Amino acid sequence: MKFKLLTNKLIPLALLALTVSTLQYCKSSKETTVKQEEPAVSYAKHIAPVMERSCTPCHFPENGKKKYLDTYGAVKNNIEDIITRVELPVTEKKYMPFKSKKPALTSEEITMLKQWVASGFSE
Repeated sequence: MKFKLLTNKLIPLALLALTVSTLQYCKSSKETTVKQEEPAVSYAKHIAPVMERSCTPCHFPENGKKKYLDTYGAVKNNIEDIITRVELPVTEKKYMPFKSKKPALTSEEITMLKQWVASGFSE
C-alpha cells in the first residue's frame, strides 16, 4: 500500500521534471520569425553597387590606376582599410573617395559595410 502511494506521487513529479528539462531545447516561433526578418547584407546586392558608384574609375580595371576593388575577394581582403578611409575626415590625405571625385559614402552605407563584415561576408 505504501509503495503504491509513493509511486503515484513520484510518477507525476518525474514527468514534470522531464518536461521542464526538455523545454530549454525548444525555440519559440517568435525567435525564429525575428531572425528571418533581419535583412542580410550581401556583396552582390548591397556592397558591389556602392563600390562601383564611389570607387570608379580609380579602383576599377578599365581606367583604374590604384588597387582594384572590383571583385568580392578584393573588397573582402581590403575591407578594414576601406572602412577606415571612408570614415576619415574629408580633409585627411587618405580620405576616400579621393578629392571628392565621387560622393562620400553615407553613414548608412558605412554601417552596411560593417554589417557585411559582422555577418560573415555574404556573397
